[in-house]
Amino acid sequence: MECRLRCWATVFAAVGPIQPGAARIQAVSGTLSPDDLLFEVLTPLGFHARVTRSYWDFIITVKHPAMAGREQDVKRALEEPEQIRQSRSDLNVYLFYRSERMRRWVCAVVKQLDSNGFLITAYPTDAVKEGELVWRR
Repeated sequence: MECRLRCWATVFAAVGPIQPGAARIQAVSGTLSPDDLLFEVLTPLGFHARVTRSYWDFIITVKHPAMAGREQDVKRALEEPEQIRQSRSDLNVYLFYRSERMRRWVCAVVKQLDSNGFLITAYPTDAVKEGELVWRR
């Protein structure tokens, strides 16, 4: 339970009133420990997206176990997507889609904060969600 709270606090720092405060400051200010950073990539929209090891562990153990071992697929979806859609419910959230086979995609969901962003979740899907198309390869 403690890991879940710490992971959520780190990732959703700018989204809501999540504690502890130290994690909020790290996520927003960009002072995460290099040891905790799993990866950071430049997206076609011109901002960097990152995920920590602890939050990736949360994604693959709690949210989407099917993504275990698929870090490279998520990085590729963020760096070389086929399309990017803007969320209808939060204009600072983008869904990056990259096909993996016929009618199957990897979707990486990122919240943008100025020139940085963080991975909210990633999952395999058989449908592209609605939302405004903001970029296409």
